[in-house]
Amino acid sequence: MTSSAVLAAADTAERKGRPARPRRSAATRQDWIVGYTMVAPVVLGAVAFVIVPLVAVLWFSLHDWNVLANTFVFSGTDNYERMLADPGLRDSLLASLWFSIGLVVLNVTLALFLAVLLNQKLPGTTTFRTFFFSPVVVSLVAWTIVWSFLLQSDGGINGFLATVGIEGPNWLRNDVTAMLAVIVVQVFKNVGLNMILFLAALQGVPEEIGEAARIDGAGAWRRFRSITLPMISPTILLVMILTIVGSLEVFAQIAVLTGGGPGNSTTVLVYYLYQQAFRFNDFGYASAIAVLMFLIVLVLTLVQWQTRKRWVFNEN
Repeated sequence: MTSSAVLAAADTAERKGRPARPRRSAATRQDWIVGYTMVAPVVLGAVAFVIVPLVAVLWFSLHDWNVLANTFVFSGTDNYERMLADPGLRDSLLASLWFSIGLVVLNVTLALFLAVLLNQKLPGTTTFRTFFFSPVVVSLVAWTIVWSFLLQSDGGINGFLATVGIEGPNWLRNDVTAMLAVIVVQVFKNVGLNMILFLAALQGVPEEIGEAARIDGAGAWRRFRSITLPMISPTILLVMILTIVGSLEVFAQIAVLTGGGPGNSTTVLVYYLYQQAFRFNDFGYASAIAVLMFLIVLVLTLVQWQTRKRWVFNEN
């Protein structure tokens, strides 16, 4: 017997001594096929509409790209170095900071207050809820245009104030009132959605816990602070993430109400990006600003997600 035959015989004997590998049944294979088929649209959508655009924007940010001049030249990190010395970018970051703070504080506070009122089951609750939720389904541009007429120097708000002997300011032509006006318009546009989220969370708080605390002598504020707020803290986290991300994406309100003015007082980061790309045709620099926006949103979301363990109820 040749050596190859001996080796083949030994290998056959070794395989016979091993336990047979279980074969996947037809049902298991079918489950795998169905599973991959179900997740394929989400995976393909994420690749096509999230990952590929992110990579493209990062690539564009490394170039000097002017559409009108038809130039697309690799510039390395020049656009990022330009951001460090750009006073317009610093102004837009500051405007975005003030807008985000004002929006989060007013929106979350008002939404929670309205949800607490609705949870009391007072007469007229349905009408009250409809009144505050209806702006959510109204066209954003139409909503903003109506407010632009109301906020004019001779508009509806100042006309109402004049009837009681008060001379209202030119809301959209003053640095402070212009930013305040944009914040208020955005708050009333989306507060209804957060109100419904808080209302659903409040209705999930067990009534017996609050009743036991009331019997023990806890007042209404103490019950709300020590029982209700911790129980709805997961919803507060969700609302804050949605509101902060939404505050960094505000565009239509700025474009219709103020155009970024007066001066640069309401030129938030996303509007500054729009100006660089579509007004000055500097798509390379605009892409670098888009990368900066992505990093800001990512960092803020990660910070909130990591700190949730300290204040969100039942988080480990």
